[in-house]
Amino acid sequence: MSEQQAPGGPGSTATWTSSAKDMVGTAIGQGRVWFTLGYGILNEVYWPSCSTPQIRDLGFIIAGDDFWSEVKRVHQYELTTPSSSLPLPKIVHQHERYRLELEIITDPARDVLLIKYQLEGEGLKLYPLLAPHLAGDGDNNYGSISAQGLVAHKKDHHLILAAKNGFTRGSVGYVGCSDGWQDFHQNGCMRWEYQQAGPGNIAMMGELNCNSGVLALAFSDSAQGAATLAHSSLAAGYPEARRQYAYLWAAWHETVNFPGLDKLPKRLSDAVRTSIAVIKTHEGRNFPGALVASLSTPWGDTHKDPGGYHLVWPRDSVEVGFAMLACGLIAEVRALMAYLIAIQQPDGHWMQNNFTDGQPYWQGIQLDEVALPVLFAAKLHEQGLLGEMQGAAIKMARKALSFIAQYGPASPQDRWEENSGINPFTLSVSIAALVAGAQAGFLEDGDKQYALDLADDWNERLESWVYVANTQLDRELAISGHYIRLNPNCHSARFGEVMLRNRNNETINTRALIGMEYLYLVRLGLRKASDKRIQDTTKLVDKLLCVQLPAGPYYYRYNQDGYGEHDDGRAFDGSGVGRLWPLLSGERGYYAAACKEDIQPYLNAILASASTGGMLPEQIWDKPSIPERGLITGRPSGSAMPLIWAHAELIKLIYVQKTGVAIEQLTSVSGRYRDQPPVARARHWRDNLSCGAVPVSHELWIESQEPFVLHYGYDNWQDIKEQTSQPLGLGLYGVMVNVSGLGGKTLQFTRRFDGRGWEGRDWQIDIIA
Repeated sequence: MSEQQAPGGPGSTATWTSSAKDMVGTAIGQGRVWFTLGYGILNEVYWPSCSTPQIRDLGFIIAGDDFWSEVKRVHQYELTTPSSSLPLPKIVHQHERYRLELEIITDPARDVLLIKYQLEGEGLKLYPLLAPHLAGDGDNNYGSISAQGLVAHKKDHHLILAAKNGFTRGSVGYVGCSDGWQDFHQNGCMRWEYQQAGPGNIAMMGELNCNSGVLALAFSDSAQGAATLAHSSLAAGYPEARRQYAYLWAAWHETVNFPGLDKLPKRLSDAVRTSIAVIKTHEGRNFPGALVASLSTPWGDTHKDPGGYHLVWPRDSVEVGFAMLACGLIAEVRALMAYLIAIQQPDGHWMQNNFTDGQPYWQGIQLDEVALPVLFAAKLHEQGLLGEMQGAAIKMARKALSFIAQYGPASPQDRWEENSGINPFTLSVSIAALVAGAQAGFLEDGDKQYALDLADDWNERLESWVYVANTQLDRELAISGHYIRLNPNCHSARFGEVMLRNRNNETINTRALIGMEYLYLVRLGLRKASDKRIQDTTKLVDKLLCVQLPAGPYYYRYNQDGYGEHDDGRAFDGSGVGRLWPLLSGERGYYAAACKEDIQPYLNAILASASTGGMLPEQIWDKPSIPERGLITGRPSGSAMPLIWAHAELIKLIYVQKTGVAIEQLTSVSGRYRDQPPVARARHWRDNLSCGAVPVSHELWIESQEPFVLHYGYDNWQDIKEQTSQPLGLGLYGVMVNVSGLGGKTLQFTRRFDGRGWEGRDWQIDIIA
């Protein structure tokens, strides 16, 4: 039945596909196409950047006179690659009626993906089934059948699926109504031949002329351009594209210089090679240094979020940057540094995340994402790798450190993007960045001294913000105290509550909320691994957050986490139950390494979480298996996969095992704090970070981001004085109050600001001997 327009528009609601990826890949070259595989077929394919998926999936139906089968639903296949370092997948689907072999690459020279296929089975034909999601979503797509192939477009995004030996016929329809799968489902064979569909959520299907050959999926900003690219790639030949694909990946791997890689046990060396290839695959082409967090959309088959995880998070990027540095990838780390410099906001911070071209997506501010690029720049400076970027890196660091000094140590969002307040992870990297940036010579003398004074103060007060003692949890475990996950109010962590963002705004006592953020105190060199406070907290973490599965120990982000599937296996929908994160096995393993303990259990746990193709997931399923929902105990859940942060954590854990060195640690930081930390010279008072008391051994600095006159007295406003603020450094103004000899007194004060007068409230600080 051949008709022009397909019925049923605009089709069912467009969603993405499952984030359960078997593998990801791209060519090293000028071609700008990235592919992902799941359930033995193509999932999202990205073009012209790794931020923008253009299709939902491309699968296959196999049919004969009395039989039809969709290969992804049969789900009986094997995936192999020539080596751990080469993302060149061969997929073999086995069925009692057929054998379908697929090999997938992208053309290094063109914006084209190539599929070599061979179907064996008597009386059968092969039908590719393609679901375009052009420009990043499934709405308002248009499709048509032409002599050159299956064609789709939306605005200036065009694709074509062409076959070397051509199609016998084709059809395009609306998903859920008149698409090719519905045709087979309703009729048992291909009866529909609709020539056009759109606008809407569409799918296209073609009947191939031959059961062996090559398909070309090409992208361009015009229909003619896509057709030209597809057919020129087919004309040049699959063997040549494959040869170039493999050659360029091999040449790139020659630049990897991981210490003693060839002497590692094969399981570990393969894991490093796979992981670094996964990381490289997530790098942008038009924008070198742009690293998206994952070529996936968590629980994508349940919603249509256009961002997914295929965005750049500065935090994830720097975490990965340190892994690339451990692998000796100098060109890549320099490209990342240049990219981070380019996308910094004028006031010094970075956006929560952005597309590869720098366009912001979510708008949150996370202070760790301001501090980590400075830490990374200082590490590159320490190793003499900044080169011509030195000047730009200094400007970047000065703006970032000013932002940290002015707005820290509390952050509007923590590293899990859920809560405001002070948390040990963000505080650790902020203190380390202040010291590392100052000692690297990124700051002028006045700013340098202020940065060091502020870092010393925050380091000295750290436990007063994020450590509690003699709580019920401590008594139950017979420990003295523990670090908390987060303090939302900047006062004593014994009191107050934290809102659980993914648990329908339930709350938990601040002192009872446990996370692994504190481990960065050791990783960055702010505290010794043998510090009893660290050891006690680790005992608590191992009790409350650790689950021992057959493969090894895994950890939750924190108790009462809500970011994960519901207990019945339903996808996360704004609430749920947090599952186990393999990258946290890496963080715990890092601490084990610092304690000179065996880290093999943690390595085993991470490795065991990988997909068929070696992809590491964000989370794994922690409960009894629910096969009908694809949830198997200890295996990837519906969260992001692969997560390049997890791959980076694996590389860094193997690196610290091999070298005994934490790649993120700088001697300027660990040398200042780990053994004999200096006594802070001053207490820094802010109206958003008050200090209720100051010892007479410290200076007291009353600070603000704008000039002011301090009006102050002691013990009910006796001995009143006024003093004009002076620039302190890093954009702050302040008055230094000498409190020596004033023990037992109480300072009262208020401020008058230029242009807006008195602030309208009084403050007080106790002075203690």
